[in-house]
Amino acid sequence: MGEFYLCFPICETLSHKLSWSHYCELVKIDSELERSFYYQQIINENWSIRELKRQKESGLFLRLAASKDKILALAKKGQVIEKPEDLVKDVYVFEFLKIPEPYIVSEHELETHLIDNLQGFLLELGKGFTFVGRQYRIIINNTAYHVDLVFYHRILRCFVLIDLKINDVKHGDIGQMNMYMGYFDKEENAEGDNPPIGIILSKDKDELLVEYATYEMDSQLFVSKYQLYLPNIEELRQLLNSQLLDLGDKKH
Repeated sequence: MGEFYLCFPICETLSHKLSWSHYCELVKIDSELERSFYYQQIINENWSIRELKRQKESGLFLRLAASKDKILALAKKGQVIEKPEDLVKDVYVFEFLKIPEPYIVSEHELETHLIDNLQGFLLELGKGFTFVGRQYRIIINNTAYHVDLVFYHRILRCFVLIDLKINDVKHGDIGQMNMYMGYFDKEENAEGDNPPIGIILSKDKDELLVEYATYEMDSQLFVSKYQLYLPNIEELRQLLNSQLLDLGDKKH
């Protein structure tokens, strides 16, 4: 109760959306910035206690803060989705698939695992995603192509196309995703829909290749990495602390 009072001294400001179990999890977080982020996310996304524990264990705040120059904003408001880059993570964590180490899975098997665990996948993707289809078939000049996974984002009002790669992303993969995005923009979008977002998820990512392959290409095409196991939280925390120090130096 003492820790609770120190973390939440003004009881009138407490949200009715949080249970006592939520608060018990929150007071375990030492960092005020991190605790504030999860507090806001519970309210914004209506997380259950189980979902809160999962997001804490996957280091969601640390992953978002390490990849975006929005540390203080994240702590104050949670993750706010206003533009395409707001919903994309540098690294996605799929520990909920429970694939044993060492793992060897094909792209088809990875896709199947994600669909079989769609609830966990949607939680990792974030708020606003609705599932549309798997191996979504499109026809261009009498040739059939298949988009691995198609979602619709109800906040940004656009399709989100996801391609899965078990190895490094090649420049051809980026060109193919750009083609998919062009097709959806012209053939699938309804009135009021915004341009589609493309996300290529790969085990590894060559930053320089991606930079050159996407040169002057649609800014709504993203390449992110995925990992099948929980991240090293301490390493993420050290990276965040380094960024906070840099942020303090800039202010002075």
